[in-house]
Amino acid sequence: MKKVVITGSNGLLGQTLVNLLLEEKERYQTIGFSRGENRSDRSDFNYVSIDVTDEVLLYKKLSEYKPDVIVNTAAMTNVDECEINKEACDKLNIDVVQYLKNYSEENNAHLIHISTDFIFDGKNGPYKETDKPNPLSYYGLSKLKSEETLIQSKIDYTILRTILVYGKVYDMSRSNIVLWVKKMLEDRKEITIVDDQFRMPTYVEDLALACKLSIDKKAMGVFNISSKKMLSIYEIAQQIAEVFMLDKSLIKSISTEELNQRAKRPATTGFDLEKVKKYLGLAPKSFQEDLQKFKEKLT
Repeated sequence: MKKVVITGSNGLLGQTLVNLLLEEKERYQTIGFSRGENRSDRSDFNYVSIDVTDEVLLYKKLSEYKPDVIVNTAAMTNVDECEINKEACDKLNIDVVQYLKNYSEENNAHLIHISTDFIFDGKNGPYKETDKPNPLSYYGLSKLKSEETLIQSKIDYTILRTILVYGKVYDMSRSNIVLWVKKMLEDRKEITIVDDQFRMPTYVEDLALACKLSIDKKAMGVFNISSKKMLSIYEIAQQIAEVFMLDKSLIKSISTEELNQRAKRPATTGFDLEKVKKYLGLAPKSFQEDLQKFKEKLT
């Protein structure tokens, strides 16, 4: 049996992964670390209410549980907020990874860390795992620094890079692109969506499965996880409307320049997915196929 600590267990990926590992209780002892009360609808796992940015407390709690694997899903992911509050961004996105790395080094734990397409500048997408990063935003820079912490270490690490993660869990603290577009269109509200940024969105169930496969196969190094087809964010919104049978005419397009977001966004990211197919055995689907699966789960 493997002991697995999931940091950020109250988040979208955290709750999804907790649920996935609890399907095989004979194989995994699941421990959730997160701030505040347990927001999952499951109580059949160990939950620790903790501020993971408190280095001493984090080390103490990890030492109590002695995990074989740590899956770090805790992060500050609001790109504009990271630009405004750099200190908070550094604490959660860089310092916590350093603390987890230090613990893993001393205790021989396997550390799985979630990263992002925003480490790239968007000029040459889709990207391979080996392509040279060049972040445009502070968020992207913080995630690149956390990757470097692991790559330069001597620990067993897995970095899973992902794009625009969406899905739904029991108690959500924040929305995501699919739920937001769906809600706005259901409320008959007009929305403006950028049409010159291109992405390959990721269904949270696929990302959780990639985490589980990384545990099982002890897959080392960097892996890209996303759907397999490049779409503009405007096209993503259109497909959400189609799948949920909502009014597409409420979706208006806007350019990045007109939108004028605080943090710079890469124009075209997307991933080459050959490595994840070969080593983790994942079979990425199109956004539309994943969206259909998600719709079935919601009904």
